[in-house]
Formats: sequence, C-alpha cells, structure tokens
Amino acid sequence: MQIHLICLGQRMPHWVNEGYHEYAKRLPLPCSLHLIEIPLGKRSKPSDLARLQRHEGELMLSAVVPQTHIIALDERGQAWNTSQLATQLAHWQREYDTVALLIGGPEGLATECLQRAHQKWSLSALTLPHPLVRIVVAEQLYRAWSVLNHHPYHRA
Repeated sequence: MQIHLICLGQRMPHWVNEGYHEYAKRLPLPCSLHLIEIPLGKRSKPSDLARLQRHEGELMLSAVVPQTHIIALDERGQAWNTSQLATQLAHWQREYDTVALLIGGPEGLATECLQRAHQKWSLSALTLPHPLVRIVVAEQLYRAWSVLNHHPYHRA
C-alpha cells in the first residue's frame, strides 16, 4: 500500500523536512509514505481566504489518484489511540492500494476536501501548526506499523 501525504505548503524549515523524512524512511515498501506538497496561495490583508482555500482544495484533490481512500486530517475527526491507529492501518493495508492523507493549510482543509474524504482523523483537540502535522503523522504511522509488526519501537 502507498500512503500519499498531501500537504499544503512548500519550502518548509529544515527541521520539518528532517523530522518528516526521519520517520518516512523507516516505513518499508509494503507501507511506503510519499509526500506531495501543494503550493500555499499567497496571503495578504486583502486576500479572499475562502477563495484561496477552495483553490488549494482543488489542487489537493487533483493530486489524489483514482481509487484512493481519502482521509482528511481535521480537528473534528475521529481521534485514535495508538492501538486504534494500528487497527486502521491494518484495515487500509488489506483494503486499499493507495491511501491519501490530506493536511490543510492555515485555514484548514477546503470544504470540498472534507466532503470527498472517506474518513476524518483528528490528531489532537489542540490546533497544531500544519508544518508540524506532517511530522506527527509520519511518526504515528511508523509507530502503528511497528505495533503491527512487533517492532520494538513502540514500547507500551
């Protein structure tokens, strides 16, 4: 199964890229993680944020390949503990060739992205900065994989 992490924003700080890649490279090929970065529209005081968000959502959805199971990262989504995420990952591996995880920008995901999503996943009740989310997602996916494969990384 391939997991596409579709994120708004490019040119992340070095620590974000380093953190994401540290965990993404640990996932083996049967469960590979691929980052797809969508350019964040330029924001200024007179910007129409709703229009920008819609456009960014269209770009994100255009990056989703056909027959993909779409999961939106959203604060109103389902919160999973590690065991529950491992169960989700096992289900995704059995049922889908490709899963897309959508991470929005500063205003969150476009309504169209939320509507197209088959599932919604909340990482936390806290609002997290979108660059940090890609690191947390990569680490949590690696942790879930380690639980499923009895790897010593997760020590519960």
